[in-house]
Amino acid sequence: MLNNKYILVVMPAYRAAKTLTATWEAIPHDVVDAVLLVDDASDDETVATARLLGIPTILHESNRGYGGNQKTCYKAAFERNADIVVMLHPDYQYEPRLVTAMAGMIASGVYDMVIGSRILGGGALKGGMPLWKYMANRLLTAFENLLLGAKLSEFHSGFRAYSREALLSIPWQSNSDDFVFDNELLAQALINKCKVGEISVPTKYFPEASSINFPRSMRYGIGVIRVSVFGFLARTGLYRHSLFSRAA
Repeated sequence: MLNNKYILVVMPAYRAAKTLTATWEAIPHDVVDAVLLVDDASDDETVATARLLGIPTILHESNRGYGGNQKTCYKAAFERNADIVVMLHPDYQYEPRLVTAMAGMIASGVYDMVIGSRILGGGALKGGMPLWKYMANRLLTAFENLLLGAKLSEFHSGFRAYSREALLSIPWQSNSDDFVFDNELLAQALINKCKVGEISVPTKYFPEASSINFPRSMRYGIGVIRVSVFGFLARTGLYRHSLFSRAA
């Protein structure tokens, strides 16, 4: 807990059995009040490992996709009355020890949302990010900054922290169930005038770390362009797509 804010770490999991223990052990449990794992019908020992570690777990009977998994995470966070929600992948691609810093930026009241950036500090390529992914990240980020009126170092990190109020103000329930969910949510936060901060985080790419292949990356890129165009139209008042409506 920080500034009397209840901090919940949610972990959207799929085939994370080999990395879950290391991720769990690196979480700053002296600050984090609770951890919740949502398993997306993994066919490995993810759930068994989570239960062995004593992590409360919600199990999807069928795979709902990365975005669908997060929807369950955030609904459960509301049910648990979390004040700050930190989304951490259980594959240890991002550094769990930085949860404290990210949650602190929210607890201070300065930011509504914090992105763990792999680009700040220049560690993405050193951490093993493939060059083609790095270049795509930079090009898409520049495009999004231009259309959405932002100045973020990247839009595509999966390490994020949110205030309860920010999540309540964003209509993420109708977002995609696929990987573009993250991008839609960030664009919605910017259009809804949420205060978005960034922090430099190291990243690691290794066989057990989750990553999408080239065809799915292409589909993701097309989705990002679509979100950016609709965001630009909403920002300029030309057209407001349902993606950028106010949360109910």
